[in-house]
This record gives sequence, structure tokens and C-alpha cells, in this order.
Amino acid sequence: MSVLAEPIVTDPNAPVSRLNPVTKIVAAFVILAGLLVTADAVTPALVLGAELAAIAAAGLRWRILLRRLVLLFVTVAGLALSTLLFTDQTGGTVWLDAGPLQVSSQSVLATVSVVTRVLAIALPGVVAFASTDPTEFADALVQHFRTPPRFTFGALAAFRLLPVLGDEWRTLLLARRARGLDAGRSPVRRARLFASGVFALLVVAIRRGVRLATAMESRGFTDRPDRTLARPRPLRRADWVFVAATVAVVAGATAVSVVLGTWRFLFW
Repeated sequence: MSVLAEPIVTDPNAPVSRLNPVTKIVAAFVILAGLLVTADAVTPALVLGAELAAIAAAGLRWRILLRRLVLLFVTVAGLALSTLLFTDQTGGTVWLDAGPLQVSSQSVLATVSVVTRVLAIALPGVVAFASTDPTEFADALVQHFRTPPRFTFGALAAFRLLPVLGDEWRTLLLARRARGLDAGRSPVRRARLFASGVFALLVVAIRRGVRLATAMESRGFTDRPDRTLARPRPLRRADWVFVAATVAVVAGATAVSVVLGTWRFLFW
């Protein structure tokens, strides 16, 4: 089973599962708004600590969560290395001086600030999408954000078809191998076979999309003003408490940083 298909929540009654999908998205945007304007390391570090504590109590499967964060970790590692070596904040104690490359206490502090801010911003979004059923997410968007049902459920259907495209790609590769079409060690032939395979997959995806669109039209997925929801999910008290707690965490972390004298506006 693909890691994207594995459930990240062990218990369907876990707190993170009972929250409305809109609540998770709003909380993620609150954190984004609070951390996007700060350039210090204290505020994102405090928020990241609160996020890890909340994840630990949310009934999430850490192994699958970490596997889904591999790409984020690789991106953060590259960002940390480039910031450490090429940042313009080179004051403080110099630890390495190799011509144009200089590592100092200020560059290390800038690197820690960038890494913690990126992790603190990205982690809530990853958890929100990984712990939410796509169908419930689409229903919540239509119910609370008033997104167009035709576009929303069309995007949901496309998302559901992503694993099918993976199966189609493997079928194409096996069919070509059965016909003796092998690139061998030639990089040029390998690139040509890959390009033709991508084109074949695109044709299959377009045909499947046309059939899906026709089926959705025949089932009433059009822009009708009298459309109702089959699975309405109102906002509960727990959702408002969660959003308020998120605002309190971000505001509290910012206040602590201001008191310590480390808070700094990003664009100053």
C-alpha cells in the first residue's frame, strides 16, 4: 500500500479526526499569518513545540507522518544549508571562514529561525490534509466556504483518480516491456521512451476525465441553486475552541518573543 493511501490516524475517534476540516485549514492559516511576518527563532520554536505536543496527543501514526514529511525534510535541509552559507547575517563569532563562505553565530541563528519557521508553517497543513478524508474536505468547502460544487467535486474526483493514474503508468511500463521495448543503457532512448509514456498516460487521463465529466453531469453535479448536502457537518464548540487555542498559542509565542526582545519584523 502506498504511503499516501495509509491512514495517518489510528483511532477514528481521535481528536484530530473529530474536528471539522475547515477548522484545521483555518488553524493552519492562523499559524501562517502569525509566523510569516516574524524573523526571530523564538516565536516559531514555541509554536512548533506546541504543534508537536498537540500531534502527540492527537492519535497520529508517527511512522506514516514522518514518511509523508520526507520531502519537507529534504527541502528544509537544502534551505538550511543555503541559508547557513550564503546569508547576509554574518555578525557575531566567526566559526568558519573559507573565502566567500563564512559561518558565524548570526548565520546559525538565521538558519535556525528559517528552519523552525518553515517547519512550524508546513506541519499543520500536512497534518490537516493527511488526517482528513477528501470527501469530507470537499463537503466542508462547499458548506462553509461556499465554493462552487462543480469545481470542488470535480477536483475531488481528480484527486481520487491519482492512484489510478499510478496503476495506469505501471501497466504501460509492463506492456512495453512485454513487447520488447527496453531503453537498455542508452540515456537518449530512455528519455524518448519516458516522453512517449507520459504522452500515452496523458491521453488515458484525458479520456478518463471526459468519461468522468459525463458521468458527473448525468448525476446532477451542476451549478444548481437548490443543491443540498448529503453529509452536512456544522461547526461544533470543539472547533471554535481549537481555533481559539491556535490563536492563543501564536499570540502567546509572539508575546514571549517580544518580552525577551528577540521578535523582529521580517521586512525590517
